[in-house]
Amino acid sequence: MVSAMTKNIAPATGKLGVLTPGLGAVASTFIAGVLSARQTGVAPLGSVSQMAHIRLGTRREGRNPLIKDFAPLASLDDIVFGGWDPISANALEAARTCGVLEEKDLSPIAQELEGVVAMDAVFDQKWVSRLEGTRVKSETNKWDQAMALMADIENFKVENGCDRLVMVWCGSTEAFQEPSAVHETVAAFEQGLKDNDDNISPSQIYVYAALQSDVPFANGAPNLSTDLPCMQELSHTRGVPIAGKDFKTGQTLMKTLLAPGLKARMLGLRGWYSTNILGNRDGEVLDAPENFKTKEESKLGVLHKILEPDVYPELYGNVDHVVRINYYPPRGDNKEGWDAVDIFGWMGYPMQIKIDFLCRDSILAAPIVLDLALFMDLAHRAGESGVQEWLSFYLKAPQAAGDNPAEQDLFIQQTKLKNTLREWMGELPVTHSEAG
Repeated sequence: MVSAMTKNIAPATGKLGVLTPGLGAVASTFIAGVLSARQTGVAPLGSVSQMAHIRLGTRREGRNPLIKDFAPLASLDDIVFGGWDPISANALEAARTCGVLEEKDLSPIAQELEGVVAMDAVFDQKWVSRLEGTRVKSETNKWDQAMALMADIENFKVENGCDRLVMVWCGSTEAFQEPSAVHETVAAFEQGLKDNDDNISPSQIYVYAALQSDVPFANGAPNLSTDLPCMQELSHTRGVPIAGKDFKTGQTLMKTLLAPGLKARMLGLRGWYSTNILGNRDGEVLDAPENFKTKEESKLGVLHKILEPDVYPELYGNVDHVVRINYYPPRGDNKEGWDAVDIFGWMGYPMQIKIDFLCRDSILAAPIVLDLALFMDLAHRAGESGVQEWLSFYLKAPQAAGDNPAEQDLFIQQTKLKNTLREWMGELPVTHSEAG
């Protein structure tokens, strides 16, 4: 049976350019992983778009193709990589500096990685006080910087023979800020660019340049960018999809796995204490209080939205939720997240859960970059614009497409993602009813 929401999706012909503002640990690991998969033929682990199956129709029908064989996604062989970075000269230098991947994995693809040359970045140390940019654009006026980025985008597309482009923010977390008048409308933002308004951050200039260039943009950091009224307005008027914000990787991934289970069994939560040690560039940036506050806002909202304390005040109305991040250089990209979870059950008796997640931050983030790039390209070819809430599955603080808050339960997010793909391709949503 055909769904009423069937999309007329343009085919994924030609090359897809994936541009990453930021060519550090996450971006270089993402690029290396895709190049390795192309060279070896081994599927990129952790990528839902490449490895997950999707059930179609009822269980009796036995239709369960891979997502990449069901939806018209761009092929890994058709991806071309580019990006901007204020520190690293190319993806190979970035990968070796960050130390996420071993030389045995970099050597076979070293020439290709070295060929991904970083463009000079729009950079302002005001927003990342712990970093010093050396490969930055000469333009000092923000309007001129936006024009320079748009020129970079066009030149990259032409020089690499790309049919389409998509942009995924892989840069650092910027200092915390609240929206201001300059963010209310596109006209106000453009005037702010020309006036060098202090409230306009580098990530916001990248979003503006991308949307004006008809390039979908996904925000992998908690920065205030795609969630601004002016960017949502521009996304709709240009007909270009956006998604944000903040890659859902280590500790928050664990929370969105565990919290729905506690709620499903109606177990109470008294407190959740989370701390991390991290030694990469991200950890260095977050060591500054103004940057940590941006990340803290992203992390703290997860439990409240999943547990619904207004609906279940006796279970979740008095929760102490604390998040800490500690910069510890010896650990590098190998983050360790400790969680102490105080729960209660039958007759109010207390219990505890302890989590010690020794994760690799960029290893968890890299497949998210790939999936967001491919799905955002699909959305653009499907004629979508505005916030792509169906991609909340990948994000810590997902944007809502309407008036209701975005869903935070990982399993509801997964269902929404797959049902969106089903509907776009003319299949009915799966409800998991007994008959289905």
